[in-house]
Amino acid sequence: MTDLARSEARAFLERPAGLPRPCRVVAAIPENYRTRTIVLDTALEARPGQFCMLWLPGLDEKPFSVQSAAPAAFTIAAVGPFSRAVHRLAAGDRIWLRGPFGRPFRRTGRDHLLVGGGYGVAPMLFLAREARARGERVRAVVGAREARDLLLADALREAGAELWLTTEDGSAGLPGRVTDAIAPMLAEDPPDSLYACGPHPMLAALARLAAARGLPAQLSWEAYMRCGIGICGSCEQEGMLLCTDGPVLDQPASV
Repeated sequence: MTDLARSEARAFLERPAGLPRPCRVVAAIPENYRTRTIVLDTALEARPGQFCMLWLPGLDEKPFSVQSAAPAAFTIAAVGPFSRAVHRLAAGDRIWLRGPFGRPFRRTGRDHLLVGGGYGVAPMLFLAREARARGERVRAVVGAREARDLLLADALREAGAELWLTTEDGSAGLPGRVTDAIAPMLAEDPPDSLYACGPHPMLAALARLAAARGLPAQLSWEAYMRCGIGICGSCEQEGMLLCTDGPVLDQPASV
């Protein structure tokens, strides 16, 4: 290796998280009819709940929760031009990454209740693997509108989580919403803490339920993010910037 090549390699390794770095796709794994997990040829110093900005030059840059740190992986639904373009990537194709960013989940206690709604299951899988690797109990509730929308259920089981599924139309698991499955748990065998990621109405309902039970809760709030580093203000929520103050926020353990 030439001195110039060594210098360029050193500069790449020392690149700040706020600058994009090129990565290659290793695999694109189908998860359901419109969702894939994209695995990259890099590792991240990331914690569950953090996110990265993925960039395709000439198209757009979007935030995605980290599903796995080593290797870096992101579970992405094809819902718009950028995500559909990511779905078209094959092994060996290049994508750029910035991050990780944001405030992660922090495990408290040794009995954890994880709740994922829709695409919010991805960081829950990361958290479940981290907790189980330390011998802690993990109960996971995954909710979706219908059976075909469920995500990462097998991966959660393989990670060692006790799993409950809910669908709003009753086509798989328990009929109803995640709160219908959680309420009996909180009454009969409450965990030490609750963690969740998903649509805002689901998180608001979980915040009320946890507060009524006096249960500590950490909720990851989804938002449209453009910069990821607290400059643009697009992710403002109640005076906070979710890209830096969150996305994981503590909820008061009282009514």
